[in-house]
Amino acid sequence: MPAKVIKKKSAAKTVVEKDGAAAPRAPKAKKEGRERALVVVESPAKAKTIKKYLGAGFTVKASVGHVMDLPKSKMGVDVEHGFAPEYVVIRGKSKIIAEIKKSAKDVDVVYLAPDPDREGEAIAYHLAQEIRPSNSNIKRILFNEITKKGVTEGLSKPGNIDRHKFESQQARRILDRLVGYEISPILWKKVKRGLSAGRVQSVAVRIVVERDREISAFQAVEYWTIECDVEGKNPPPFRVRLNKIDGKKAELTAGDESRKVVAELKSSPFVVDKIERKERRKFPLAPFITSRLQQEGARKLRFTAKKTMALAQRLYEGLELGEEGAVGLITYMRTDSTRLSEDAVAEARAYIEERYGKEAVPEAPIVYKTKKQAQDAHEAIRPTSMQYDPETVRRLLTVAAGGNQEKLRDVEDHVRLYQLIWNRFIACQMKPAVYDQTTVDISAGRYGLRATGQVLKFAGYTAVYTESAEETGDAEEDKALTLPELSEGETLRVHKIDPEQHFTQPPPRFTEASLVKELEEKGIGRPSTYANILSTIQDRGYVDKREGRFHPTTLGTKVNDLLVESFPDILDVTFTASMEDGLDSIEEGSRDWVKLLGDFYSPFKVDLEKAAVHMRDLKREEIPTEHTCHKCGSPMVIKWGRNGEFLACSGYPECKNTREFKRREDGTIEIAPEATTDEKCATCGAPMLVKRGRFGEFLACSRYPDCKTTRPISLGVDCPRPGCGGFLTEKRSRRGKVFFGCSNYSKTQCDFVLWDRPIKTECPQCHAPFLVKRENRRGGGKIRCVAEGCGYSQETGAPEGEGGEGGEGTESGHAA
Repeated sequence: MPAKVIKKKSAAKTVVEKDGAAAPRAPKAKKEGRERALVVVESPAKAKTIKKYLGAGFTVKASVGHVMDLPKSKMGVDVEHGFAPEYVVIRGKSKIIAEIKKSAKDVDVVYLAPDPDREGEAIAYHLAQEIRPSNSNIKRILFNEITKKGVTEGLSKPGNIDRHKFESQQARRILDRLVGYEISPILWKKVKRGLSAGRVQSVAVRIVVERDREISAFQAVEYWTIECDVEGKNPPPFRVRLNKIDGKKAELTAGDESRKVVAELKSSPFVVDKIERKERRKFPLAPFITSRLQQEGARKLRFTAKKTMALAQRLYEGLELGEEGAVGLITYMRTDSTRLSEDAVAEARAYIEERYGKEAVPEAPIVYKTKKQAQDAHEAIRPTSMQYDPETVRRLLTVAAGGNQEKLRDVEDHVRLYQLIWNRFIACQMKPAVYDQTTVDISAGRYGLRATGQVLKFAGYTAVYTESAEETGDAEEDKALTLPELSEGETLRVHKIDPEQHFTQPPPRFTEASLVKELEEKGIGRPSTYANILSTIQDRGYVDKREGRFHPTTLGTKVNDLLVESFPDILDVTFTASMEDGLDSIEEGSRDWVKLLGDFYSPFKVDLEKAAVHMRDLKREEIPTEHTCHKCGSPMVIKWGRNGEFLACSGYPECKNTREFKRREDGTIEIAPEATTDEKCATCGAPMLVKRGRFGEFLACSRYPDCKTTRPISLGVDCPRPGCGGFLTEKRSRRGKVFFGCSNYSKTQCDFVLWDRPIKTECPQCHAPFLVKRENRRGGGKIRCVAEGCGYSQETGAPEGEGGEGGEGTESGHAA
């Protein structure tokens, strides 16, 4: 079923070109009577880099991401007629489209060159719909790297829009829309307005919630280890560990048992039974794919997945290297293929020989196998050229940054990630590291002990790169312990015997790296979506990150439980993974996208109808507690409100007493003390308390209900309306959206409101008494002056790096 495209004048017919069209001639200057061309990419940064590689006959424009999408105001999917989507031009993109169409009229051929993935294909598809009335000679080109070579190769192989890849993206977009728009209203009714559900993100929340419950339910088990310091005829002393009792694996579970073993060991001779020496080779891991880059970025650089991808996007699109201009430094960063081009491998081998010597270069290039289900259209993530080593890049970027400290910090982040990619790529084409490994088995009566040591014999690739223990899966592997010269039958002197008590540990909470790894292993989402998944579950308030580890919030846990109960398929890890496989099958052309949606929607619709009736209504639930109301003596109950759980008097509405509380480790309830302020009640002079109501925090008299005086909390900024006399305070709309208004706010008295938070800072330009600040989800934002005619504004830093074009995986569950 073709998509329905909504336009101001008429609906454009959906057209997808057939494969195999002849390649156009290379465009040249019109004045010579030759072709002129328009190249359209999705990023202004990429457009700038590409422009320098093209001649005068080329015009380069940027779409700045998607130009069309499903509408925000409604679902935009006709489920009764083949799930036909209704696309609309994204707000703010009409002017960009008009400029692109105008440029298309003046050229002979249009090359669409958004990113080479599903999202890029969708951008190209919708651009083609818009451009075709102006110029029907449209070709699709792909750039795996933004270099002169990459751009030239892309232009030399023009093709057509990949219908299957576009349909895969469209199916994913519709799936996410169906889940988000159909489940969210139920959550609004049962939990609170503004919540949203996501097809993939909800499963990620479930993984975090279930890990939290594993930790809570974990029962620690005691166990003991015994290690001994021993010495032979030759120095140095070394340490051995008990590993056998009567020929079986040593398993000590109690202190008394361990002390008996220690007593026996003290009276037993330690004799070297067996010495095994062998050479061990450790081979380098494959070059980076997206998921591995995100994981190692988190482990080694402490970057979030989102920051890693944002930095990688800019490295791919091109950075200004002084007189060099914009240079694309890495290949496309959304890939699950470990394939490397022959040219890249040859260049790496030449670099290794020159830098580390001929002995570091393997006899033949190393080829890495790509996993079966991987899309092999792109190479692995690698530097585009050995010409730009990390130190050269740092020097050129530093010069370009001048003395700007913020730009210099930005430079360092980019260089650190580039260094990681560079080192991994170089290492993957080097010889393995070689170790001399020695294992010594020792007998002491009925006990067996062991010592293992290794000495690095040849550094190989480890001279450049060492993987994290978490990635190799062997934390003990690289411990270098030098053992002395020993001989079988030799008796050892025992200096010390150390019994040590341990307890088994619960599974650790997920970090950025380990959650990405978990998603990858379970087949949830795709590498290009992981960064978005991790950001979204935090932005929606379902998961918090504390000290680098993910914790589910109370809201996240409650919503998860409701969804698991009412939508078992949607929240099932295996089911979600199978849907991802289905989307891959659509891209491969082996599955029909409408049928996939139909197979999904039929049972989903049944679950929706049941959930609307039977899903627990948290708004109405009251959980009894052991506490009583200090005002009327009625039992206090836990209720759910807009701001989460709170204690309320069960005598409501006669008694409206509420209190904040927190849960102790054992699950019992502790009532939080009320926040007393220095403010005095204007009516009776009693202290004022900070209270939280439906529309935010406010001050209330501590003598309530005898005195019902309330007043808003000041932000320290006076209302700018002449003669008003009020002050600005935080408020909430009936839909829960935060805004800032005058304390005298009403339609008749003072209607001054702001959407951005006022801050008591004088404008340095016009000296207005306050500025306003708008923060974005990445922690950055903008401070500006709202005084008429001023125009002062200043960007504020985003500590996690700026976001790039997100690639595929942006879900659109709707929020209020």
